[in-house]
Amino acid sequence: MARHNREGHGTDQQGQEYLVSYQPDWLRQVKVTRTLSNGRQSTKTLYRNPTSPEHDPGSRVRTRIAAPGTRLDFEIDLIDPQRVVKRITVETTFPGRSGESVAFVISDAREEE
Repeated sequence: MARHNREGHGTDQQGQEYLVSYQPDWLRQVKVTRTLSNGRQSTKTLYRNPTSPEHDPGSRVRTRIAAPGTRLDFEIDLIDPQRVVKRITVETTFPGRSGESVAFVISDAREEE
């Protein structure tokens, strides 16, 4: 039986703060990729789960990422009865900011580095 969601936080390459709500028996880490002003992409670990899974995750997994101070706030609710999903990629933009995209890679605790 999976545990209730936990809360964590991290900052991206530009100092933007994020809140991460996650299920500790599923999530290993969240990485964020941004395009820098020089046109290059930069990837940074936004949050890493400090605990090891104690149980198998349930068939439903929820992860929420929010950036206070902006209107960026989304939640992924994944139904995976066979537990085959290892990674989820979400590409989004900050509301009200054109051309500023950000990608999040949400990784399962079973995924190898």
